[in-house]
Amino acid sequence: MVSSLSPEEIRQAKLDNPKSRDRDLAAKLGITEAQLVAAHLGHGVRAINPHPDALMPAVSKLGEVMALTRNESAVHERVGTYGKYHSGAHASMVLGLDIDLRIFAKHWVSGYAVEVDTDRGTRRSLQVFDAAGDAVHKIYMRDGSEHDQWDAVVKELAVDAADPALAVEDRKPTEPAKENAAKRDVLLQEWTRMTDTHQFMRLTSKLGMNRLGAYRLVEGERWVRRVENTSVEKLFNVISKEGQEVILFVGNPGNIQIHWGPLENIKIMGPWLNVMDEKFNLHLRNDHTAEVYVIEKPTKRGAAFSLEAFDAEGMLIFQVFGRKADKDDPMPQWADMLANLPSLKAEEPA
Repeated sequence: MVSSLSPEEIRQAKLDNPKSRDRDLAAKLGITEAQLVAAHLGHGVRAINPHPDALMPAVSKLGEVMALTRNESAVHERVGTYGKYHSGAHASMVLGLDIDLRIFAKHWVSGYAVEVDTDRGTRRSLQVFDAAGDAVHKIYMRDGSEHDQWDAVVKELAVDAADPALAVEDRKPTEPAKENAAKRDVLLQEWTRMTDTHQFMRLTSKLGMNRLGAYRLVEGERWVRRVENTSVEKLFNVISKEGQEVILFVGNPGNIQIHWGPLENIKIMGPWLNVMDEKFNLHLRNDHTAEVYVIEKPTKRGAAFSLEAFDAEGMLIFQVFGRKADKDDPMPQWADMLANLPSLKAEEPA
């Protein structure tokens, strides 16, 4: 799908709306964010190789930057340096306590180096989009970044064959909850035998289910408890008050970004629940939350407890686990925090 607007018309719309965020302006114009960015090729934008095998090693030369990964309901921003990159046939990883990513390269379709003049100087970023034109991952330079490496990194990544009238594919809808009632007992039996949380997705796929479908199917059993939607804000406030460190995941089909550490400064702004810490920001659309679950999964090192939130379409918005002080920490305080969240009350019959 090519935009009905020409690149010139898109650039003019950007000039006419200087304070609009690219994502919001693109929606207003009926185009994708990638099409908005591509329209500026030669006007502060240069096409780059989006493949993580090329991009991730190059980005490590930029020093401390801000990594951003989002979905429709959550924005995860982490400040740090890109460390060790591990390429894989189906999934790749950047491993580090600053920036920790799980990458699915087939969705890294188009990429751009973007320079925008602002009142505070030139804002530089590297942005990657999927085939539908939605943002997969962005990297923003900061005051303390290695700005003298920017030109060399962009030159290393630059590609010439790029069209300012970018064609995109139709966006694939979120897979709704998929259950398989005939396999309920098998699911419960295999769940009990798990030794690692990563086994869960392989298990549900083998049984013809997905994550949300499995949760719905066995809700009320030992492993799954549905809680009130207000539990997200309640838990974040308790995490902040108690100084609990967490592992918090936000992802989209092309990338999962992980925060390790505390959630200290919790601020509510309209529908947004925000974490506003020095090196980590989370912006969560509280009003998008449709289902929230407390989940227990057995592992070789004891039970792993998480809180997981889904939107009305069945998309996983985020997951948060407690972070162990050491490998043998049973984390009773984390289990208590989740146990104290209010269960969803069944609706009274009319």
